[in-house]
Amino acid sequence: MEERKSLVAGGNLLQAHTWKGLLEACGIHVELRGEALLGGVGELPADLHNVELWVGESQFAKAQAQLSALDVVSPQWQCVQCHEHNEGNFELCWQCSSERSESHN
Repeated sequence: MEERKSLVAGGNLLQAHTWKGLLEACGIHVELRGEALLGGVGELPADLHNVELWVGESQFAKAQAQLSALDVVSPQWQCVQCHEHNEGNFELCWQCSSERSESHN
């Protein structure tokens, strides 16, 4: 069995699934690890809250190249509560701490 390497680690499950799907569409087999541990936020140590994408060593360079090509800036979004503009990578409004809505600018 081929050795696997960690490609990406972070706490954003939606982003991890998006990257996984895009890499698999390029023919790269991806394993998502740590998803089940996200239910323990607040109970488990912070370093266990990461989701990780793992790929085979032979596909590691190709996977890195694909993710580098996807390096796009997330669009800003406007809070529906206070109407403040927030950076695309924010999940909560920086002004009023409301959750991100589905309406984006």
